[in-house]
Amino acid sequence: MSFGSELKAFAAKTGGKLEDVAREVVLNVGRSVVEKSPVGDASYWKSPPPPGYVGGRFRANWQHGFGLPANGALDDIDASGGASIAHIQSGVEGNPAAGIHFISNNLPYAQRLEDGYSSQAPQGMVSLTAIEFKEIVNISVQKAKQ
Repeated sequence: MSFGSELKAFAAKTGGKLEDVAREVVLNVGRSVVEKSPVGDASYWKSPPPPGYVGGRFRANWQHGFGLPANGALDDIDASGGASIAHIQSGVEGNPAAGIHFISNNLPYAQRLEDGYSSQAPQGMVSLTAIEFKEIVNISVQKAKQ
């Protein structure tokens, strides 16, 4: 099967709502990595936290980029992940569906967390989301059909 025929089959499967599906997939990928992200809990730490420490900076640093990944780290705190998901949704809705969407975290310890450093996320966030990608797409297609 050629790429063109695969694309036509996908378009038929989504009822012509490719843009809705694409946006929903990107948003749900972003939501997945945010929700899987650990939030610093000093009760697990071997050393005391710095004065005034509040967990949630890692979750706050999931950013959406279109065409290029976002650069730089944010100083925000978002332990619930709600603000991060809202920012990702705003980026997804504010850009064309067709194109390359990036969900990235630029904190220097992001790769370490992805590699299992946190007992809250021993299998990472991105790798688990990648495993769930097909299901994310299927759910997005079903939602578009409604």
